[in-house]
This record gives sequence, C-alpha cells and structure tokens, in this order.
Amino acid sequence: MTSSERITIKSVDGGTFSAYCAKPDTLPASGIVLIQEIFGVNQVMRDQADQLAAQGYLVVCPDLFWRIEPNIDITDKTEAEWAKAFELFKAFNVDAGVKDLDTTLQHVRDMENCNGKVGSVGFCLGGKLAFLMATRTDADCNVAYYGVGLDELVEEQSGIGTPLLMHMAGKDQFVPPEAQEKIKSSLKENSKVTLHYYADQDHAFARIGGNHYDADAAKAANDRTAAFFKENLG
Repeated sequence: MTSSERITIKSVDGGTFSAYCAKPDTLPASGIVLIQEIFGVNQVMRDQADQLAAQGYLVVCPDLFWRIEPNIDITDKTEAEWAKAFELFKAFNVDAGVKDLDTTLQHVRDMENCNGKVGSVGFCLGGKLAFLMATRTDADCNVAYYGVGLDELVEEQSGIGTPLLMHMAGKDQFVPPEAQEKIKSSLKENSKVTLHYYADQDHAFARIGGNHYDADAAKAANDRTAAFFKENLG
C-alpha cells in the first residue's frame, strides 16, 4: 500500500509552500515532481500522485499558486471554477513557478527516501512548466502533457540536457495549428526530445472525468510515460 502526507517546502525567497507527497511501498526510490494543472493540487492531481507512487516512485506535487492564494483545490465541473482557474492562471508568474519547481526538485533529491534521481511530469499549465524544467533545471528527465504556449518557448531548447517526452493533442483548443507546427518543426531535430502526436485528441485528453477524456489515448500516453520513467529513472 502507498501512503501520503502533506509536506512543507521552503522557497528561495524565504516563504513556504505545501505539497502533496505520495510514497511507494519500497524505499528508497526515484522521485517525480508532479506539476499541477490550473485547478491547483486537487483530487485529480492527488490521484495521479498516488498512481505514480503505486508504480514505485516518490511523488511530490507542490502548490504553485501559493503566492497568489494558497491551497487551491477546485475542479473543472462548473463555470465558476473555470473562471477562478483562469483568474489564477493569468496572475501566475511562470518564472517564479519554475523556481519553486526547481526548489521542489532539490527538496525531493534531499529526502532520505529518495535515491537521488528525480524527474518531472506536468499537465496543461504543468506541461508548459515541465518543458521549462527540461530547459532550466537539472531534472533527470521530464514529461509534458499538452503544454500550452510552448511555441513561444522553443528557443530555450538548447538548455535541454536530459530526455524530454512530450504528448501533443492535434485538436487542442488552446494550441492552434500554427503553434503546433512551430513546436514540431522546431524540436524535430533535437535528439533529447521525443514527441508523440495524438491527431484526433483535444486538450486534457488524459484527465479522467474531463470533457475530453479519451481512455485509449490516455492509456497510450500513460504507457509511454511509464516506459520513459522506467528507462530514465529506473
């Protein structure tokens, strides 16, 4: 049986933020920094952390909205929650978020139950941040699910020093076709990047319970992610 707890992490600028930590049966283990969507560290993220822990990883999902409003925990089920999520997204400072994720990465590496290897995986906003984890940090590997705004960040790809796995939805309502083409063409020669394209899928096709959830596509992406982590984290 896996176990979970809330932990506190100290930021580089002196504040603190909370994180959900899920632990596997066997320790020590490799770590994974799980990066939230725009709905905070909600039940979807906690379930995802528990699933990754069941695969044998020490998983930490930090609260990235703490600088705006701590402990956000909302769903994608109502218009009011969507409005709140986009309000938070607009107020979110990406650079500060990456710094918090890098701090989380180092925190996980230093945990007594971690073997020193740590990767990341993120969804939506987290997919964008996972790409930046690849370009700006020393994470051992990174996985980005349907990241938004990556067409504006591909120039950072020279900073990618470890394997990056990307899942792109062909009908992503938040990533127009021209942006998708720029991402694919810009990264196709990068030997560190593996990009899987799901032509008929919309944004968040792997979010269980979401409007665009597709079980087959989600399984394909998640199986690829599991194999990727096994190869790069052990």
